[in-house]
Amino acid sequence: MTYIDNFLNKITMYRLVLQYLIVLLVTAATFGFFNILPNNPANIAFSTLLILAVCWVTQTIFVKGFGAIPNVESLYITGLILALIISPVASSDYAGVGFIVFASSWAMASKYIFAIGKKHIFNPAAFGVALSALLIGQSATWWVAGNIPLLPIVILGGLLIVRKIRRFDLVIGFGITALLTIALTANGGDYLTAVTQTLLHSSLFFLAFVMLTEPLTMPPSRWLRIIYGGIVGLLFAPNIHIGSFYFTPELALLIGNVFVYFVSPKGRFTLSLIEKKELAVGTFEFVFAPDRPFSFRPGQYLEWTLAHRFGDNRGNRRYFTVASSPTEEVIRLGVKFYKPASTFKRALWAMQINDTLSASHIAGDFVLPNDKKKKLVFIAGGIGVTPFRSMVQYLVDKKDARSVTLLYSNKLASEIAYKEVFDSAEQTIGMKTIYAITDEQTSVPGTYHGFIDATLIVREIPDYKERIFYISGPHGMVEAFKTTLHDMGVSRFNIKADYFPGFA
Repeated sequence: MTYIDNFLNKITMYRLVLQYLIVLLVTAATFGFFNILPNNPANIAFSTLLILAVCWVTQTIFVKGFGAIPNVESLYITGLILALIISPVASSDYAGVGFIVFASSWAMASKYIFAIGKKHIFNPAAFGVALSALLIGQSATWWVAGNIPLLPIVILGGLLIVRKIRRFDLVIGFGITALLTIALTANGGDYLTAVTQTLLHSSLFFLAFVMLTEPLTMPPSRWLRIIYGGIVGLLFAPNIHIGSFYFTPELALLIGNVFVYFVSPKGRFTLSLIEKKELAVGTFEFVFAPDRPFSFRPGQYLEWTLAHRFGDNRGNRRYFTVASSPTEEVIRLGVKFYKPASTFKRALWAMQINDTLSASHIAGDFVLPNDKKKKLVFIAGGIGVTPFRSMVQYLVDKKDARSVTLLYSNKLASEIAYKEVFDSAEQTIGMKTIYAITDEQTSVPGTYHGFIDATLIVREIPDYKERIFYISGPHGMVEAFKTTLHDMGVSRFNIKADYFPGFA
């Protein structure tokens, strides 16, 4: 694993974006000090502090009014994005100050006013500047994106974000559509100049890397993400218009947000803890009752938000796979506790019966194929077994006897989680399960002493080349198995790896 992979696996997506924005602002102020950029560093500092102050005040008012759980990282991210797309102003520029106050307050307010089921519809920063252009005639300049000295940082940092969240499909779909549309609609047919100017002097990269990829306004599956990127890319082209009305980058994004709303699960859910129990050594299951029913596909994940004081650098949000089946009325969360535990996990452990947390953004492509004739292999490492618990329980409840083999690896037999579910599946739907134990000899029925490797796969699954492999577990394990399966001749189209933002 490279140094970059190690770095990305130790930081959440939200913290990565926050650090990226801070680096851009500090670099811009430094370049301004040395006259590399025309922006006055004092104006950058004043505008940034003013925006953050307005965002904080607005969020505080709405959090108290709506009884919401605040996300401090979201406040700073929205504020810093605004600081990078609204031109910095001096304290004596009353019109500029008014623009900042109006855009910042409406950006934060939109998360509560224009929200359905406690989930906001629009990208907050885009909404704030779009409404400002409409009502007070002040527009965002996207100054961070139009300065060539900052462009390498915009691109390199942005690529880190996209690599972290693995949303290249979305960004590529947006970029290709935008550049093709710009080339085809170029004035005078000067395609090369139009594309070059877009790459060097437009908001293309910043919009794609930072705002297009906001998790809560992103579709839940791969093809919907590509369509979303295509819609925004099409409307991003400066020559696309309706009569005399021309689209701006922020309007293109907001229209894309409307599309996302219609194709995505709706709302934010409040989950009340009803049970906490030990599944295996170091692994616990938290069982929640949702405030209302919601649908999902077995194997998908949720963004879980648990407010707590003095959070560590990973914040108060996590992405965890839902361990329960859609056939169950409760929501199950399986968690492995390590020492030292993060502040989020300590807060989760401290929850009492009837305490609540919030969850939203059900998403993920790590789901069962629609074709029931497809033969499947599930490979799980440690707590990576949770999506398979969801899938297997669903198959059992639906009496769906597909051809499934589960290979489940742990260091010790005492670490096996959900064994009763998998053993039941063997009896009811004929699923084959092999528990691989690496660090001890054990007499537990169905266990195998050693690692899951090519030899074991060939021996236990002779028709492995005809099967779809699902892999879930630590990042290093997942990557190692992908390599092993490729070397065994398994098509990459038959390998699905579990992933969700903030996986580390």
